[in-house]
Amino acid sequence: MAFCRLKRVFLTADGGGEVKVACRPHKTMALVKMDGVDTIPDAERLRGRVLYLAREDYRLPEGSHFIQDIIGLSVVDAETGETYGLITDVSATGANDVYHMRMGEREVLIPAVPSIVRSVDVDGGRVTITPIKGLLSDED
Repeated sequence: MAFCRLKRVFLTADGGGEVKVACRPHKTMALVKMDGVDTIPDAERLRGRVLYLAREDYRLPEGSHFIQDIIGLSVVDAETGETYGLITDVSATGANDVYHMRMGEREVLIPAVPSIVRSVDVDGGRVTITPIKGLLSDED
C-alpha cells in the first residue's frame, strides 16, 4: 500500500503542521498511527482534516502524475496538433480516471485510457489525445 511508505504527513494549514506517521496495511485499508494521536478523542479532533504529503517523500510510478499537475494542461490532437481546450479536473471512477476538459462553453469528459490519451507531458504543458467518434461532438 503506497500510503504506508510515508514517514510524515502534513495537516491542513489551520494547525498541526508536520506529523510523523507509522502505517501498516490491513485488508483494503491503511492503519495509521500518528505521533501525538494516542486516544479516540485525539483522533476524533482530526476528522475531516486534509492530509498533505511532500512531493520529495513520494515517488510516483512511471507514467503516473499528480492530479494537480494535470489540471491546466492543454489538450491537443495527436494527428492534427489542434488544441481543443484545457484540463479543469480529474475524476477517479475506479476503472480509469476521467479528465474534465473545458472546450469553449462545454465540458467534455475524456476517459484516461491508452487508446484515447496518447501522452501526458507535464513539462510541455499538454495532454495528447486521439479522440474517438462522438467524444468532442454530438455525432454518433
